[in-house]
Amino acid sequence: MATFTIGFTKTSAADFFARLNDAGVTTVIDVRLQNTSQLAGFAKAADLEFFLGELGGIGYRHAPELAPDEDLFRDYRKNKLPWEAFEPRFLDIMAERRIEEAFDPSELEGACLLCSEDTPHRCHRRLVVEYLEDRWGRDLGVTHL
Repeated sequence: MATFTIGFTKTSAADFFARLNDAGVTTVIDVRLQNTSQLAGFAKAADLEFFLGELGGIGYRHAPELAPDEDLFRDYRKNKLPWEAFEPRFLDIMAERRIEEAFDPSELEGACLLCSEDTPHRCHRRLVVEYLEDRWGRDLGVTHL
């Protein structure tokens, strides 16, 4: 199984789409709560869906249920909640939502979870795939692009 994650900040559109195409990504699963911000540039939902289809025949799905809620985002971004406190709160949110039941492992085959953070180290997309691997008891073969 091959599952990917990617962030769009600190990268050009050319590099972003090349990484997806080179990896053989078939679907991008957008795990941002808000996907229409002007700050997102080429990664605004409607534009991103168009570019993915046109430049690589890649499907698009918005999955806000895989994003932290507004309260947690606010605490982390504006109130400077430490990452070490963010992680367990987000893990609790995923458990409450039972995200492992909302998705089938086959839906992540060839899929790439998208968020804004340029690296996965302090990004919820990494926590999502790790949580699902744990709950499903299987290695998703995750590569962070």
